[in-house]
Amino acid sequence: MMKKILLLIGCYVLLLSQRSVAQQDVQYSQYMFNGIYINPAYAGYKEVLNVHSFYRSQWTGITGAPRSMSLAVDATANNGNVGLALQVSSDKLGAQTNLGIYGNYAYRIRMNDDGSSRLALGLGIGMVQLGIDGSMLNPNNPEPFQPVGVQSTIVPDARAGVYFANDRYYVGFSADNLIATYINIDRYAFIPQPKPHYYLTAGALLPLSEDFQIKPSFLLKDDRGGPTSLDVNAFLMIKDVLWVGGSYRTGIKIYDKSYLQKDLSSRNAVVAAVQIFPSERLRIGYGYDFSIGPLQGYSGGTHEISIAYSFIRPNIRLATPRVF
Repeated sequence: MMKKILLLIGCYVLLLSQRSVAQQDVQYSQYMFNGIYINPAYAGYKEVLNVHSFYRSQWTGITGAPRSMSLAVDATANNGNVGLALQVSSDKLGAQTNLGIYGNYAYRIRMNDDGSSRLALGLGIGMVQLGIDGSMLNPNNPEPFQPVGVQSTIVPDARAGVYFANDRYYVGFSADNLIATYINIDRYAFIPQPKPHYYLTAGALLPLSEDFQIKPSFLLKDDRGGPTSLDVNAFLMIKDVLWVGGSYRTGIKIYDKSYLQKDLSSRNAVVAAVQIFPSERLRIGYGYDFSIGPLQGYSGGTHEISIAYSFIRPNIRLATPRVF
């Protein structure tokens, strides 16, 4: 049974990096509540000092399954015309580890007089430490030049994006690993080479009544090496204190990828999530991913916890910015 589980994980990772060995980015199921994780242009969007964290335990019950943590701090400067963010992330998948840190800058252009509609242009600059622990690889069937200890390297990186939002709608496009993909790490044969990932997202906040609002959104993610991923999301907000909803994640074909295996399953996961506001400043979220793809029956699902705290000035009500 353990061999089958490890084989499933190995096949999944290989399929994601079919065309070239590539480092895959973490995809959080609650990304829509803090877009800084996928787009540097989101920096400063909430227009207050905001601290946000994620912890994600994926495919519970499977040895070597992914574990991810992230922390982000963002705020505005220059009367809200500039957004600044610091983001730290850690990711572990089997013998493979990542540690990244980015400083993000967003220039936020006013599209109306009160600044409630803005077009932001964002850039993130940082460093990524990539590593692999050779002692965790299968010693019974070693590959040529397989490491026996820890290999690691640090590479510079950059990310960029554009983000538009007003009181009801938002849309953003971004790309990452823009520098790391060009850094030669061939001497570390078992460390995956980072490749650019592209994100297109959009959503809306639609009032149903005085106490209820609905938030539909989607996220399209592609790395040009593996299957294109689509998240379709819908959340209901109840009296400004509770978000309840979920997502459906699947693979789709938007252009020719003939190099991929023909019989790949497009199904990935169904997500149930809840966001609670114990106070105007504090938000606590939990998401659970139900595996409906090849790992169904092997994985105990995925748990994701998020916590955010906004430092709101007295007599300033945090309205629309907190809902996206």
